[in-house]
Amino acid sequence: MTMEGANENRGIVKPVNFREMGTRRALKDIKNLVGAPPYPCAVTKRALTDKNVIADENQAIATRRPITRKFAASLANKPQPNLEDASNKHGIIGIEKHNKPTDVEFDRSVNDLSMIEDSEEMEDCNIVKEIVMEDLVAESAMDIDKCDANNPMAVVEYVDDIYNYYKRVEVSGCVSSDYMSNQFDINEKMRAILIDWLIEVHYKFELMDETLYLTVNIIDRFLARQSVIRKKLQLVGVTAMLLACKYEEVSVPVVEDLILISDRAYKREEVLEMERLMVNTLQFNMSVPTPYVFMRRFLKAAESDKKLELLSYFIIELSLVEYQMLKFQPSLLAAAAIYTAQCSLKGFKHWTKTSELHTAYTEDQLLECSRLMVDFHQKAGAGKLTGVHRKYSTFKFGCMAKSEPALFLLDTRL
Repeated sequence: MTMEGANENRGIVKPVNFREMGTRRALKDIKNLVGAPPYPCAVTKRALTDKNVIADENQAIATRRPITRKFAASLANKPQPNLEDASNKHGIIGIEKHNKPTDVEFDRSVNDLSMIEDSEEMEDCNIVKEIVMEDLVAESAMDIDKCDANNPMAVVEYVDDIYNYYKRVEVSGCVSSDYMSNQFDINEKMRAILIDWLIEVHYKFELMDETLYLTVNIIDRFLARQSVIRKKLQLVGVTAMLLACKYEEVSVPVVEDLILISDRAYKREEVLEMERLMVNTLQFNMSVPTPYVFMRRFLKAAESDKKLELLSYFIIELSLVEYQMLKFQPSLLAAAAIYTAQCSLKGFKHWTKTSELHTAYTEDQLLECSRLMVDFHQKAGAGKLTGVHRKYSTFKFGCMAKSEPALFLLDTRL
């Protein structure tokens, strides 16, 4: 399982033959660990003002011209049309003959035109300022898709629309941050144990990254709708991984592999029955934006290297285990993980205009989530749930678990 660069396109993973893995030691049964504690602003264009002027039929319609003092004076010096003749010619009845304006009236009209000119120039100036500011913002943000212009798999023409759609529908894949209050036999700690164990299973089976995030999402959406007893919680976990594999993987683990990894705690019929229950409860909806889809895009906006990418994934996988992180939407989790990783590597706050534009989150909006992630990073190697820490302590993942957390973010005065 590799994560090459920050490109959203994934390569084809070499199929894994689980039957060639030989004799494997099953992970520790979960029941032995579980206790029973209770943009851009639209520019409003000014509409043209209707002018009730009767023109000759053969005269072309003049375009709108800014009214200046010189232009107003030239208009005043031109001979006035005979409105009476024009009204008769056009069949208009009841128009009185206008007298030539006096000098006093002309001076007043010139002053009025001067005021109109000044007000219009000010309004036009404001419009120009808005357009210039929008152009400056656009120029300050890097075109992150320029390098993929000739790559049809990058769908540069549609990628912004795709992620705008993800942002609109991501809430449909979220669950209430207090759904555990409706469960009578399981709690937050049991969920954390299950997710930590599944991260190890995912690593041992060498599955795709997408599979892990979808597995966690399926578990939470199912538990938010269905009460489960504690001895069936591990069954929910392995079945969720089976469903995620069917949706994401090229080579899917067979049911017997999942039974084996569960230390034969369940039978094949139980797995298949749970699978039917879960897909019906979720109405077969597996197409939800997880933090992973946003991670690919946001890492590209951050111009990430391998080190930043691995540290970002380490931080967000720590967050998958924590029940309290369900209150944040997937896109916010992804953006905060990258921001936290950048701060950790650089030693100071770092969030570019390009990242802000593509994530739609400012630095201030990320701080609450980021501070929690820093705390998880600091405590990752302690306690009983160290699956993520062990995974990212290997050379395959750059030993990112040994990196220093961005503790300065915990200072609320910053």
